[in-house]
Amino acid sequence: MKLEGKTALVTGGGTGIGAAITERFVAEGAKVCIAGRRKERLEQKVAALPPGSVLACPGDVSIYDDVKRMVAATVDFGGGIDILVNNAAGDVFGTITELEPEDWQRVMDVNLKGPFTLIKESLPYMISSGGGSIINVASIGGMRCMPGSSAYGTSKAGLIHLTKAVALEYGPSGIRSNVVCPGATRTEMFEDTVGKVASAKGMDLESMLKQFSAPVPLRRVSVPTEMAGVCVFLAGEDSSFMTGAVLVVDGGAIIVDVAGASND
Repeated sequence: MKLEGKTALVTGGGTGIGAAITERFVAEGAKVCIAGRRKERLEQKVAALPPGSVLACPGDVSIYDDVKRMVAATVDFGGGIDILVNNAAGDVFGTITELEPEDWQRVMDVNLKGPFTLIKESLPYMISSGGGSIINVASIGGMRCMPGSSAYGTSKAGLIHLTKAVALEYGPSGIRSNVVCPGATRTEMFEDTVGKVASAKGMDLESMLKQFSAPVPLRRVSVPTEMAGVCVFLAGEDSSFMTGAVLVVDGGAIIVDVAGASND
C-alpha cells in the first residue's frame, strides 16, 4: 500500500498505459480520478475496480475548461491532489509535407498543451498541501526520430523539457516532476500507428512488430503493466529524492537503431 491516503489524477485512464496505472495505483491504496474522451471506457474501468476507489471524469485535455473540471473533480473526490499522471496522448502519422497544420496543432494541443494546463491547475493544490508528484508519460520518440512521427516526437520532446522546467521551478515547494519514456508498448494507439506502417509495407501487424523488435535487446515490445510499476515508484516515497529525471523504459531500444530497422 505504497500510495495509501493519496489522491491521483490520471489522464487517458480508461485504456492502455493509463488503465494499467490506475489499476496499480488503486492496488497500492490510492483514490484515482481518471479522465479521457471516451466516457464508456472510463465507466468500464470504474466498474471493474473496488467501489469508491475510482471516479470517471470525461473530457478532452486540449480544452482548458475540461482541464479545470478534471482537477476540480479530483480535489472534490479525494480532498486534494497528490499525484498527477499526464498520460493522454494523440498522434497523426505522416511526414512533414504530408501533415496538415491542423493535424500538427492537434497533436501539440493534446500531448503538450494538455499537460501544461493540467500542471498549471494542479500545482496550487499540491503546493498548499506541502508537495506532490507529477509524472509525465512521454516516449523514446521524444529522444530520437522515427519516420512519419515528426509531430508526435516533437510534442514528446517538448514534454520532456516541460518536466524539467517544472522540477526546477517548483522543487522548492516540494513538487517532484519526472518523466517516463516508454518504448514500444502494446496499446491501441501504438498498434494503430504500427498497423499503418505495416499496411504501407504490405505486412500484417504481428510481422511488423516482430521486425520492429528484432534489434531491441529484450526482443519484444512492452505491455502497459510494465509502465505502471515505474509510475508507482515515481508516485511514492521510494523516489522521494528524484525530480527532473528521465526514465527510459524501452527494453534497450534507445541504444540501437530501431528507427533504421523499422524503415528498411
